[in-house]
Amino acid sequence: MLSEDQVSDIIEGKRVIAPAREILEVKNALQTYELYSSLNAFSEKDLLKAHGVMMQGIIPDAGKYRNCNEGVFKGKKCVHFAPPPNMVPLLMKNLFAWLKRSKMHWLVKSCIFHYEFEFIHPFRDGNGRMGRLWQSLILGKWNSVFAHLPVENLVYANQQEYYNAINASSTAGDCNIFVEFMLDKILGALQDAQKIEVTTPIAEAVNLTARQEKILAALQKNNFLTEKELAEKFKVTPRTIERDLAKLQQNKVLERVGAKRDGRWLVK
Repeated sequence: MLSEDQVSDIIEGKRVIAPAREILEVKNALQTYELYSSLNAFSEKDLLKAHGVMMQGIIPDAGKYRNCNEGVFKGKKCVHFAPPPNMVPLLMKNLFAWLKRSKMHWLVKSCIFHYEFEFIHPFRDGNGRMGRLWQSLILGKWNSVFAHLPVENLVYANQQEYYNAINASSTAGDCNIFVEFMLDKILGALQDAQKIEVTTPIAEAVNLTARQEKILAALQKNNFLTEKELAEKFKVTPRTIERDLAKLQQNKVLERVGAKRDGRWLVK
């Protein structure tokens, strides 16, 4: 697994010595998250499009449902055997139809979709990443605050609990355990975000430079901007932008939510 520094170097276009697949996975993930704002959470076609970008060059059938049997393994033990491939298209069609017509609260509905997606395991590879991306997308379309609380990062911080919840729900034949787990983690993330209070104007409170104020304004409009893109925008070196971002984070007016390869900036 690549380090954050290696991921940062990839973002900035620097040469990285690492397995080719891992480098490609980072590049593909960045391209996929660039599509975030244009993806329709209710569109099965968009799901396939996003998977095609996420897994391009990694598996031969990127952007297509699997045509082989798949399962989830813990060591050599299969803890979940997914439905046969001939059932996948219908199951996914029905899942999206349910998503469109369900009157459940968006929070609950997004968790159920996530669980059912992982149960179907529609792709040869990339199911975990796509399931988490799609829940984030569903929530983000309902309330923009969830664009700053990506599901991917909630899962990464509680990875073993996440898999335990999936397995427990599968064993019980009921998604309630998984739904309760995800809702608990989402609630915790929202509560942490609410603890932050700003009582004075940002620039006055932390003595920002004019460029740093402009960086904050740019990140409020597009919180996916990379250091390289900011450097090009403000016509300075990536190192200068790196120092500006470090100061903004030190003064608690900017936060990096998630890993460098697929995270976002949160302006406080």
